[in-house]
Amino acid sequence: MSESEFLALAEATLDAVEAEFDRLNDEDLLDVECSRSGNVLQIEFIDNGSKIIVNSQAPMRELWVAAKSGGFHYKRVGQKWLNTRDDSELFAALSGMASAQAGVALALRG
Repeated sequence: MSESEFLALAEATLDAVEAEFDRLNDEDLLDVECSRSGNVLQIEFIDNGSKIIVNSQAPMRELWVAAKSGGFHYKRVGQKWLNTRDDSELFAALSGMASAQAGVALALRG
């Protein structure tokens, strides 16, 4: 994958992640505030001030996630972003991270 292809795909994925958190917020399932600065998406959980950060790393062709549970790297494999350690899928993993930080079961659609 070329750098320009990666950047377009990463941008679309960050948009999709942000849209999912906005949906959960709009449906009153979660109180979060999302903010973007370039290739960095910051998701702040209003009730407890914790954050999840998702950003693209073009040189590595990866998406990186930082959450209370740790730091994770995702590479594109076929049509999915998979964790480089355990092959978990990005949106499923974000659902678990968000659920843990919010204290309520959440499911992001990917």
